[in-house]
Amino acid sequence: MKPRVHPADEAAIAKAFGEAVNLTRAQIESWLDTDESKAVGMTRRGETESVGRQSARRIVVILETPAESLTESDYVHMRKVVGYVRRHRAQRPRGDVTHTRWRWSLMNWGHDPLRD
Repeated sequence: MKPRVHPADEAAIAKAFGEAVNLTRAQIESWLDTDESKAVGMTRRGETESVGRQSARRIVVILETPAESLTESDYVHMRKVVGYVRRHRAQRPRGDVTHTRWRWSLMNWGHDPLRD
């Protein structure tokens, strides 16, 4: 059974998504062209691209979609992004994170922790 989103929750999900995703569509697209983006994340068996990079492509589509045209599936993905960013940020390593796989993974999900 797929996760469902109640229409009353859409505004809260959209707000949380807007706070979690702090990169613009253009910044995400540019990031996806880097070796660092390609170097991190889990890739499912039989696939060639990590889950995070797949998510980034979906985030780009969501960011360019007018709010009134977002689907339940979009809101489900937005909620997934918020959850990932929150969990991953809680695992922040000590020290400078500029050139870390931790940061790069978050950026694949549309969030740059150096912008917090």
